[in-house]
Amino acid sequence: MSEHIPDGRGEFAGRTALVTGAGQGIGAAVAEKLADLGARVAATDRSVAGAEELARQWEARQAKEDPADRSPGSLTAYALDVTDRQAVDACVERVEDELGPLDLLVNVAGVLHTAPVAELTDEDWAHTFAVNTTGVFQVSRAVTSRMAERRRGCVVTVGSNAAGIPRTGMAAYAASKAAATMFTKCLGLELARSGVRCNIVAPGSTDTAMQRALWTGDTAPDSVLSGDLGTYRTGIPLGRIADPEDIADAVAFLASDRARHITMQELYVDGGATLR
Repeated sequence: MSEHIPDGRGEFAGRTALVTGAGQGIGAAVAEKLADLGARVAATDRSVAGAEELARQWEARQAKEDPADRSPGSLTAYALDVTDRQAVDACVERVEDELGPLDLLVNVAGVLHTAPVAELTDEDWAHTFAVNTTGVFQVSRAVTSRMAERRRGCVVTVGSNAAGIPRTGMAAYAASKAAATMFTKCLGLELARSGVRCNIVAPGSTDTAMQRALWTGDTAPDSVLSGDLGTYRTGIPLGRIADPEDIADAVAFLASDRARHITMQELYVDGGATLR
């Protein structure tokens, strides 16, 4: 008989999660989702003010819930610059001391610098890889070395559909996300025998501050949906831009016991935009 796989609001009860880039956008949605499902969540961000506000809002929302419906989880803010190895190691140690051994890691922190390759600066290229790729490496290494010793754990890296299809003006971003994607798969292979799973969620256009910064003019959302022949972009077949919660739901599934036999996989959540 297979063991019981829990569901509902307490699905992650008793588990500890670390989410990077949790101050806004997809990272905030992921942190809230895991806390709602019962996890003790370390919501980390380079700008800790955003993570602290997220924690305050989550606690206020919980206080308004009927006691029977309140999540058994928690959401605590921590400052973390994923490009700083010493800061990463110190943060992981602090989280485990204060919240408990980490069961889940979700790599969300990311930056976007857009420009044609001929105009892309060395500084923007280096910064993109420092956060989107080296940051994933440093946090994953610090967390999974502990997970492997305990022979349990799960990593989900939030990549991008740009990692699997060329985009004009986004070479640095796409390359950095492709590197983070393959890193996560290789990590999953190395850790499989220890029972640690590693997967990727690859969003497409999602309604975040990063996405809105790309829009120009009042018709920008419509052009995202319908595509742009001049930049070789298809539209979005489902006809909508994702909400951050759509990505958080996919992350929660891959982090859950419902996905206990899934590792080294890449789940596209882009409304069919890449036609994969």
